[in-house]
Amino acid sequence: MKYIAITLFVSILIALGFALSFMLRGGTEVKSFKSNSMAKALAFRIGISVFLFACLLLAWSMGWIQPTGIKVGT
Repeated sequence: MKYIAITLFVSILIALGFALSFMLRGGTEVKSFKSNSMAKALAFRIGISVFLFACLLLAWSMGWIQPTGIKVGT
């Protein structure tokens, strides 16, 4: 599960990089193509983020991962 989460985080960063490159690329390209490509890259990033969140919830509910950190209660 750890390697899947790391892979998804890296793919989220790559999608953000593609969106940034489409946003900063200018000049000869048609403006609608640039905005469509940027929107697709950002939509892909959102899809990956939702998938990662669902995988983490599933792993937690199945007992594959355990929360650690701040202790609640006594």
